[in-house]
Amino acid sequence: MGNSPDRQFEPVNSYAKNESSRKVIDKEGNGQQQMRKMAKLKKTFQLRSIGRWFRYKYLQLTRAKGGPALVAMGFSIGIFVEMFTLPTGGLAFLLIFPLVYLLRASVASALLGFMFGKVIYLPLMFFHRQMGALVLPHGIHGAWIERLPEWLDRFLKFYLKLFVGGVINGLILAIIAYFPIRWTLQWVDQNRKEKRRKRKEQQLLPTNGNG
Repeated sequence: MGNSPDRQFEPVNSYAKNESSRKVIDKEGNGQQQMRKMAKLKKTFQLRSIGRWFRYKYLQLTRAKGGPALVAMGFSIGIFVEMFTLPTGGLAFLLIFPLVYLLRASVASALLGFMFGKVIYLPLMFFHRQMGALVLPHGIHGAWIERLPEWLDRFLKFYLKLFVGGVINGLILAIIAYFPIRWTLQWVDQNRKEKRRKRKEQQLLPTNGNG
């Protein structure tokens, strides 16, 4: 018996279906790879844009009148606030913005100082507690305190010492950080202006010699 025409074309049809499915899979894979590449490019572009924005703001601040003082003041405010942020449950962070406005400082440098304060906070917790214990009275009495459970009494006293000690130590750190940062930025700005002046003089020398 001879083979029917439908059976003769079955291998060809299955091969064509397999090829078409492979092409669809390849297209989907290429599409996913392109999406991943686009996502990576978008992330790198965002990081570069953020870096350029910070660099632009830094140059804008340092070139403005009193720029180094603004940057140093903002950094000091960030450190100061971070030193007593933990005992307040993070609410002290909101103090950055009114302090920056009142003292005419830089918000970007204040946030940078706040993040730097987070790095050094844990090693300084012991000193905050010791400072708080030194300043606060040893015996705090009251009817409402005596009614509290012992664990809650210890908890409140511990965080009160951290808060008071953090405010005092934070103020000391802010004063210590302000002047070196200000002087360093002023020195960098003066060197930059001096290099620019020398570059302009070197550009003018050939024209004067030809004249």
